Amino acid sequence: MQTITMIAAVGENHALGKDNDLLWHLPDDFKRFKQLTTGHIIIMGRKTFESFPKPLPKRTHIIITRDKNYKVKHEDCIVVHSLKEAIKLSTEDKSPFIIGGGEIYEQGEKLADKLEITRVHHNFEADTFFPEVDEAVWQLKESEYHPKDERHKYDFTYLTYLRK
Repeated sequence: MQTITMIAAVGENHALGKDNDLLWHLPDDFKRFKQLTTGHIIIMGRKTFESFPKPLPKRTHIIITRDKNYKVKHEDCIVVHSLKEAIKLSTEDKSPFIIGGGEIYEQGEKLADKLEITRVHHNFEADTFFPEVDEAVWQLKESEYHPKDERHKYDFTYLTYLRK
């Protein structure tokens, strides 16, 4: 059976990013993202894809755009025009990940089985936000706190939710 996971790092005020960029640099969170998503399909909007310097290694990228003429010439990238189409193409992966951005998370929340959230303990000025996690729909299964240190400017907590 397939488990669709939305993965995101999110500020206390649900902030995701600003001007198509991240608001923080958390090396341990990058490492966790890589560990969880490597070998899987990652589903994202065009702007999220374009925020990467190049496609992420060892992952199939499904990029959602309304632009019917949008093309990506890379063997690990597939362009589609809806989240429904992206999910349909991901059926061979038991654990595909929805990785953003804000609009894709809004649509994906109804389809996801699991949330992997890194809650960054700070409020940020942002233009893109993650949907509020509804405790009536989602049950917190795991929580791991990470204090700020010389490599991490902010405290953060890894949160794993499962749909009730």
